[in-house]
Amino acid sequence: MNNDLVFKVAKRVMILSLLLIGISVFVFREPKPIILGYVFGAIISILSFKLLHNTINKAVEMSPDKASAYSTLQYMLRYLIYFIVLAVAALADYLSFPATVLGLLMVKFVILLSGIFDEDFKR
Repeated sequence: MNNDLVFKVAKRVMILSLLLIGISVFVFREPKPIILGYVFGAIISILSFKLLHNTINKAVEMSPDKASAYSTLQYMLRYLIYFIVLAVAALADYLSFPATVLGLLMVKFVILLSGIFDEDFKR
């Protein structure tokens, strides 16, 4: 995975996020918890994607046994981060839990949509 791809996905997540935040301002009566939850989830999602990028690049240079152990540890670390983010969103009154979940899924949505609509993304 190269840095250009990570930057392209992060940029598209930010653009789509600004669009969704703008819509939220006009649709919801109290948009602040929704926007904060969404931004929290989206930022963690982008950072987790960057962590995955770093993990892949580092694991490729290791021996198979070390790479397997390292990748498993990093995988569990990312799930721990997701658990903490979701626990904070569930317990905090100022964050919307569904909006946080949507933010966490935003990188996945952007990758899927880019694969469908962007011919250059497939290369």
